[in-house]
Amino acid sequence: MVKSGDPARHEKFDPDAFLATIGEVRRIVSFPKKHEVFAQGGLCDSVFYIQQGRIKLTVVSKQGKEATIGILNPGDFFGEGCVAGQPLRMLSATTMTPCSLMKIEMQSMLDVLHRESIFSDRFVAYLLQRNIRYEEDLVDQLFNSSEKRLARILLLLANFGKEGRQEQVIPKMSQETLAEMVGTTRSRVSFFLNRFRHLGFVEYGGSKGLQVHSSLLDIVLHD
Repeated sequence: MVKSGDPARHEKFDPDAFLATIGEVRRIVSFPKKHEVFAQGGLCDSVFYIQQGRIKLTVVSKQGKEATIGILNPGDFFGEGCVAGQPLRMLSATTMTPCSLMKIEMQSMLDVLHRESIFSDRFVAYLLQRNIRYEEDLVDQLFNSSEKRLARILLLLANFGKEGRQEQVIPKMSQETLAEMVGTTRSRVSFFLNRFRHLGFVEYGGSKGLQVHSSLLDIVLHD
């Protein structure tokens, strides 16, 4: 068991390594591209941790309108609503690429969170950080133009600023999905992407995906 009283051990704590040691309380599941991991309205009884791949989170209204509310990457958790007592899934999770996921049953996750204080601290910090991101998304949706919203989403999808990297490639993603995330039409997304490319903010075409340059920040920061 990891002890929480040693600051040095706290600094070295690795969630990936820890999750790999919790034995029978978790199992690794693999899914192909465009596979539904769970559906909105289904039983909320487990937490997932992404080892490899990318996950899309969507929600469908009573009128049948679907919205993409998040794209998750390796190192992200999802389905954690069960830990807070959520009985049914509030959204659907679908693979965007082939994925390797760690599935942890609800009671096992609760036991680990109660037993391992360091992991619990990291998990809570992760959830708080993601909650802040959702709040920023809401403010972005309410007050910024669709052009700014698209620029911000592209920078987030490219993990801009992480690990000191200034340029990233976003794996192939449909303009329909981007339009859902921005809250606009596919034609507007296409117009802005062409404009960004003309200005040298992005590059795309072929099989390499979409490359985002740090200069795209000019759109986000410009008032």
